[in-house]
Amino acid sequence: MKKTLLLCFIHGFKGNDSTFGEHYAFTRHLQRLLAAALPKISIEVVVYPTYETRGDLGECVARFRDWLMNKVIDLEVAANTPSPTIDPSVRVVLVGHSMGGIVAAETAIELASEQPIHNSTNPATEDPKIGRANASPPPRPPTPNSLMFPYIQGVLAFDTPFLGISPGVVAHGAEGHYATASATVAQLSGLTGLWGGTKATAADAASSRKTPVGALPAPEASKKEQEVAAGWGKWGKIAMVAGAVGAVAAGGAAAYLNRDQITQGLTWATSHLEFVGCLARKEELRRRVAYMVRLNKEIGVGFGNLYTRLGQGAGAKNVVSGSVLGTERTFCVVPRKDEAGDWREAANTKATDETVAHMSMFEPKENPGYEKLAKDARDMVASWLRNDWYESSGNIIEA
Repeated sequence: MKKTLLLCFIHGFKGNDSTFGEHYAFTRHLQRLLAAALPKISIEVVVYPTYETRGDLGECVARFRDWLMNKVIDLEVAANTPSPTIDPSVRVVLVGHSMGGIVAAETAIELASEQPIHNSTNPATEDPKIGRANASPPPRPPTPNSLMFPYIQGVLAFDTPFLGISPGVVAHGAEGHYATASATVAQLSGLTGLWGGTKATAADAASSRKTPVGALPAPEASKKEQEVAAGWGKWGKIAMVAGAVGAVAAGGAAAYLNRDQITQGLTWATSHLEFVGCLARKEELRRRVAYMVRLNKEIGVGFGNLYTRLGQGAGAKNVVSGSVLGTERTFCVVPRKDEAGDWREAANTKATDETVAHMSMFEPKENPGYEKLAKDARDMVASWLRNDWYESSGNIIEA
């Protein structure tokens, strides 16, 4: 019996059906490349329908998990698989762009451990006044279950901020994002209630009708963080309003926000920022990556991230207000020391800033590195299929 690898694509924050190229062009491109590289199995593609990137991340993951399970069950039934949970004929690679990668990783972790990483930590423990030493450590997720269903063969991410959004996203081009970000703060005083800081007014509370489930209290900024934020000029004011940790996540999110949508009110903004709120939880981010690395080591679940890096199109400016941000301008915080899976850069020599590179990954006209991106993705996924499951697939098609 010829087995099936299902590539399931998930868009990110404020993404939609066109995230992966016009008429899903990139999904078909990667499918063709993998079909040639993995001739023993069938390669199928499915795109998770456009969903609202708002509200609690855990609820979003639960909805996606149910949808995925139904898709895989349909494929297993069609293949007349005798024991799909013991010996599945279908394995899945979750392919996520941006926040879609976090949805994918969280799904894989839940399926393998039945214990999500999301909300497993207390944001208050990251407050320097409290410190993690005074807090009970979060429970260690259980040993991964190799009999998970659906079986996740790997998580392939594209520019997913698994360790947070790079401060350069906020600092570089701060003037360009200032109008959008300041409008957010000016029109929605309740933003501070989401990230911590002063409380929202009674009027704001009434307009929101209810407090978001995942509202995050943010740690107060240290003296050093205040100095850095002040060095960002006008953006520093917004950073202090949003909270030092929250500023990076909120600043990155501001690049996506549409001014017309912002004016719809507090509920819209807080609900969407709640979805990306996990980006402010540093310990939660670290634990999610660490468990994905564990899945890779213990049961062979692949984990990789193709992250954008700016090239000559952005010029040589890498110093903002006297603070050197480094020569590599990326949308994501890139791991330097700790194990974090297979991270490979995807340079875009045309993009002028981090957000442009992030949003145009799958557009050949806007990303000169498009072909290399596709081939690197193919190579990464193919490396995860060097296993007995692949070798046991029947009906081999000669290349």
